[in-house]
Amino acid sequence: MTLPVLSSLRVALLGAGRVAGQLGPALLQAGHQVAYVWSRTAASAEALAARLPGSRVVSSLDMTGLPAADVYLLAVPDAAIPTLLAEARFPAGALVAHTSGTVPLSAFANSPQVRGGVFYPLQTFSAGRHVDWLTVPLCIEAAEPAAEATLLALGHTLSGTVQRVGTPQRQAMHVAAVFACNFTNHLLGISHALLQQQELPLTLLAPLLHETVEKALAHPPFTVQTGPAARHDTPTLERHRAALAAHPQWLQIYNTLTESIQKQYLPAPENNLPTTEL
Repeated sequence: MTLPVLSSLRVALLGAGRVAGQLGPALLQAGHQVAYVWSRTAASAEALAARLPGSRVVSSLDMTGLPAADVYLLAVPDAAIPTLLAEARFPAGALVAHTSGTVPLSAFANSPQVRGGVFYPLQTFSAGRHVDWLTVPLCIEAAEPAAEATLLALGHTLSGTVQRVGTPQRQAMHVAAVFACNFTNHLLGISHALLQQQELPLTLLAPLLHETVEKALAHPPFTVQTGPAARHDTPTLERHRAALAAHPQWLQIYNTLTESIQKQYLPAPENNLPTTEL
């Protein structure tokens, strides 16, 4: 497929949360115009539009009376997408894409007047954090070739990693991302709390974290697993459980993960246990 050469697109942002708050400035930096910003919370829309020169806030979901945008991006929570599509009125033939990792392309089935698509950035977004969009993988999907080509071309103006990803792959990717990002962050939160109880800083774990991630990216992660669970080190596991006795919720997580790791790594033959530490 030959991608269209994009100069500057008029983009409408529906949503003013964390994704839209990062995506809007990135679109401007890439040379596009964020023509409209809409949010159910007017103050949020106004705050975002104020950061995007040339943008105007729209309070209505009826877009048919406005100059048409080239792309309408729905940067709203997953649960809000079906309702938004049911309530909004777009110009006939408008290219409308959501930014969700889990909502299927078929969400547009009841909106035949638009050309539906997906423009999913595989990244975590937080207020006050700057994201380098050049490094953010963008996953594109659309049923119509011309719509897909436009979304791919738009993606290439933002990121160095842009590819077609169908709904089943994207949904599986999102589950993998939850394990890699959300669950990992929760576990780091537990680590932080345990260290704080001993008046120790989380930064002590920084070299360990860097090595763990670099090693997991360089090798299949299951092949480089270390620690007492992998080596079936019962005395150490019991000491850890005793230390977590005052935190039954965290102990439950510890036991669940330990069991999962031990099922992945059967005990080594007697007198030939793995010797890798941590």
